Amino acid sequence: MSAYFSASETAFSALNRIKIKNLAADGNKKAKRVIYLTDRYDNLLSTILIGNNIVNIAASALATITANIISNSNWAVTIGTAILTVVVLIFGEIIPKSLAKESAEAFAMFSAPFMRLMMVVLTPLSVCFLGIKKLISKMFKPKEVDSEIEEELLTFVDEAESDGDLDEEESDLIRNAIEFNETVAEDIYTPRVDIVAVELTDPHEKIEETFYKSGYSRLPVYNETLDNIVGVLNQKDFTNPNNENASLEKIMTKPVMIVPSMKISKLLSTLQLKKSHLAVVLDEFGGTLGIVTLEDVVEELVGEIWDEHDEVVEDFQPMGEGRYRVLGSASLDDMFELFEMEVPEENDSNTVGGWVTEFKEQIPAVGEEIIIEPFNIFVTKSDEKHVEEVIVTLMKKEETEE
Repeated sequence: MSAYFSASETAFSALNRIKIKNLAADGNKKAKRVIYLTDRYDNLLSTILIGNNIVNIAASALATITANIISNSNWAVTIGTAILTVVVLIFGEIIPKSLAKESAEAFAMFSAPFMRLMMVVLTPLSVCFLGIKKLISKMFKPKEVDSEIEEELLTFVDEAESDGDLDEEESDLIRNAIEFNETVAEDIYTPRVDIVAVELTDPHEKIEETFYKSGYSRLPVYNETLDNIVGVLNQKDFTNPNNENASLEKIMTKPVMIVPSMKISKLLSTLQLKKSHLAVVLDEFGGTLGIVTLEDVVEELVGEIWDEHDEVVEDFQPMGEGRYRVLGSASLDDMFELFEMEVPEENDSNTVGGWVTEFKEQIPAVGEEIIIEPFNIFVTKSDEKHVEEVIVTLMKKEETEE
């Protein structure tokens, strides 16, 4: 009985509630009994502890009586007590708890019918002890700790991956889904300087050439300036023989305008509702800050999507000895995560190139070396607009101190 109560305590505290709920949803009656008990966990725990103490005290009393019957010597009682302590510790605590932890759900379902009966039998004692517990809780109020559900889920995913229940791809997908609602359009947009667009007055041949050279299936259409994007042109509509003599105004679609702070989960719903694959990100003055495509949003969930026309580009190329060749457009958060560091709070840039430019307070030239502790930054590609590529080296501790 001591083993039973000890195993039950471990099983009910270590079981996977999600797994039990799934079994109950499939019609498993034993799982439903377990849920009934776990919903009354305080009462259940009191019953288990009362039962365990009763049987352990009873065992101690029997051991003392048996020792006295065998011999009236004090040594007999001492030896009996020692033997009982070892037996209870090994067979009543350690072994049953270890076994119950390995198959918590199975043992909880096995234990549930008898445990429910014990809860009824020991109700008077349980009520008494629960009352004492509530009284003590009022005297010593525990400090409330804020629970972050998202962080708990991410920790659960990490544990599941380390235990082998999830592979790396599955865990990455789940992490991306959990963090999906925290990402905003500003984190994933294509900046204004990298936008490939056509002007409303461009001739047919030039637009066709732009489609061919860029490899894009959709292009923004602007009127006079890129700050005035008036439509989105689909290559399929543009090359349709029925639209050969039609003006761009008739075949292009109205662009979706969004703000940089829009959550990409809402952006996804907006693009689906508007039946659009591209949105224009506006700055605070109503100008064009950049564009976001449906592919950009989906990549936040499933990772980079490459098709047969894409040139595979790696943001971070390892060069050995803590050195990486890094694109200026690479995410600053990703770089600090690569080196297992936190991004400085005072930083306002989203990209590595922007971070270097912000620190230098001007666009650095090719060949320039910049120390931003604990990194050594060597600029390999740069133009008058932005930093295109750098080599990042993690400095050693003695180099940083020097």
